Amino acid sequence: MLLTLTAKRQVTFPVQVLQSLGAVVGDKIELVPSPEGFLLRTRLVDRSRLGVLRKKIAATEKSFDIHHFRESTYERSLRD
Repeated sequence: MLLTLTAKRQVTFPVQVLQSLGAVVGDKIELVPSPEGFLLRTRLVDRSRLGVLRKKIAATEKSFDIHHFRESTYERSLRD
């Protein structure tokens, strides 16, 4: 299987490779040196550790609505 390296030094892995690793969006893929090259291994995001960030957000802070943000119009000078 050949992968193409982009000008930004990025590659796209075929879906079957990611499925075999058990990788999902948000996971990290670790490259581990081995005698024959590199070994790919997933580093799962420990979602339980993300909860501590909730305490840093003020209770009065409303959730961010991305759909509302995208549909809203803003003063042109704010975008420049």
